Amino acid sequence: MEKNEIEVDIKVPNQTRYLSLIGRIGEDIAKELVKYTGDRDTLAYHLNLVLTEAMVNAIKHANTGDPDKMVHIVINICEDDLTIKVYDFGQGFDINTIPAPNFEELEDRGRGIYMIKSLMDSVCYRKVCDGNVLEMKKRLN
Repeated sequence: MEKNEIEVDIKVPNQTRYLSLIGRIGEDIAKELVKYTGDRDTLAYHLNLVLTEAMVNAIKHANTGDPDKMVHIVINICEDDLTIKVYDFGQGFDINTIPAPNFEELEDRGRGIYMIKSLMDSVCYRKVCDGNVLEMKKRLN
């Protein structure tokens, strides 16, 4: 690893009780970014949100609530880029077919992906060897 690179690799059981832990890790990372010149509190809040939403999707949809499965998260900071990868072991889906939510109605389907896409600079979801990965990137300068 380069000197200016940080990588956090986390595996937790496929249970919602770990959501706040993962969200707090995102917040703590945001607050420690020495080179970041923007609003750290806002970045911390955004990272908490995207990590929590991505985990909820992995737990409920991809891993179908199976408590024996794991959620694998890798957070990487290299120079001016922050990348979050959330791995799941489900069927997968086409992220581009998720419609924007209808905010006039009370339904909450699709809001997580919409929020993630609006808070991060790039978002993709693709197959990997033993499952799928949701990859979210944020420029830090």
